[in-house]
Amino acid sequence: MLTYKINIQDIKNQIFIPKYYDPALRQELLSLKETHDLLVLGDLIDAGIIGAQTGHEIGKMAYGTGSIPFVRTSDISNWEIKTIPKQGVSQEIYDFYAYKEDVQPGDILMVKDGTYLIGTNCIVTPLDIPMIYQSHILKFRVVSSELLDPLILFLALNCPLVQRQIRNMQFTADIIDTLGSRYREIILPIPKDITFRKELSEKMKQALDTRIRYKAAIKQMPLLIESVLESGTTQAFDTFFSKPIDEVLNELVQDTTTLEFGFFSAFRLNSSAITNGIYLPKYYDPAVENILRKLDGTCTRYSIQSLLNDKVIELATGDEIGKMAYGTGSIPFVRTSDFSNWEIKADAKQGVSEEIYEQYALKEDVRPGDILIVRDGTYLVGTSCLITEYDQKMLYCGGLIKIRVLKKDILDEYLLLGLLNSYIVKRQIRTKQFTRDVIDTLGQRLREVTLPLPHSVELRHAISVQIRHIIENRIEARDCVSNLSRQLIEL
Repeated sequence: MLTYKINIQDIKNQIFIPKYYDPALRQELLSLKETHDLLVLGDLIDAGIIGAQTGHEIGKMAYGTGSIPFVRTSDISNWEIKTIPKQGVSQEIYDFYAYKEDVQPGDILMVKDGTYLIGTNCIVTPLDIPMIYQSHILKFRVVSSELLDPLILFLALNCPLVQRQIRNMQFTADIIDTLGSRYREIILPIPKDITFRKELSEKMKQALDTRIRYKAAIKQMPLLIESVLESGTTQAFDTFFSKPIDEVLNELVQDTTTLEFGFFSAFRLNSSAITNGIYLPKYYDPAVENILRKLDGTCTRYSIQSLLNDKVIELATGDEIGKMAYGTGSIPFVRTSDFSNWEIKADAKQGVSEEIYEQYALKEDVRPGDILIVRDGTYLVGTSCLITEYDQKMLYCGGLIKIRVLKKDILDEYLLLGLLNSYIVKRQIRTKQFTRDVIDTLGQRLREVTLPLPHSVELRHAISVQIRHIIENRIEARDCVSNLSRQLIEL
């Protein structure tokens, strides 16, 4: 708990929030004066060095009208935009807003409204275009890179001293927290040493390029996996990874979660085919069976239930620890919105104390190699990620299912993650979800999902190796970005 005195004349704009005036933070910033230029973001904006604007609220009627991403605050994670944002809009709606928002590669998007997500930011890449973004997000653009390197601005926004400023500035407006216009007060510590800045910028560019290339692979993976499964060869992988990134970006599928639900179709079904009193048409979507039948020549079908019966895998769910446990410590309590692009967020929304962690840790037993998949949550249902050695000290919520592979000679965790992210499996998951109370869920129906496992042991291994390569390279680059943001102020 922080205690200090402040003179009444130092009160700004009738702001009486103690954390806003945190003297320790101010002292830490002042201690950098010899080695850093302490630049006020609002001054840079007024000088025309940085441009700043917010997005638009397009209305819920526009959601799902097309496949052009409408990026919202929850679509930004680990310094990038999700490969498959929740909502997409039509070309017509995009054209109406595109000129006003003018999103370009190199722009920085930062959340300004939303409590836990405030300050979360990312760099827009060619992989993310076209897109529009909502009003709760700020867009920063460096107008002259000669005066300020955009990558240095990005690292400054993510260094601990700036993130602490942002937390101290946010306030509650109605039912949501916001920065309002206080983002203009952010003090950016920019190193005076030009050589050091160039070194940081070059390392950041290398890390960003790695993240982009393998994010492109994740975005294209549903198609790549399906092509590999159907052909029985790795040709689709070989072709994709042999191309320069510019060619790859031109060929990427642009989609959102709405496309996973499939398209309207009409079909007849004999009443004898009705299962367990389920009368949802999508549950019996004949297109799913048609795709699986095409894969029968190269793959064997295994239901999740059959893999459980044969003890190839095991399933477990997490726990609801109660909101009183939130914020009691720094050990991540991972919820359905805390992972994207096959990764857990570097800064999960909620943390718990060591004491609370010890109450649940043995029961939840999280280990590297476990896979988490969302069971409850409408748009997030079916989203999955792999636990790595960096994530294993954590708890996870009841809306997630943990899958552990027990017989890796049949199916290892990397192959399983790849199959879970194929279109045919994602489509099945969407046909199984249903509404319970106010939220969609899979319930126990994940067990009904069929995995097409290649006949060829060599092909299974090749898929596994490729998925592992993607994950390891992205995590290494992610950690590099995190370290660089700290090095910015640790000369």
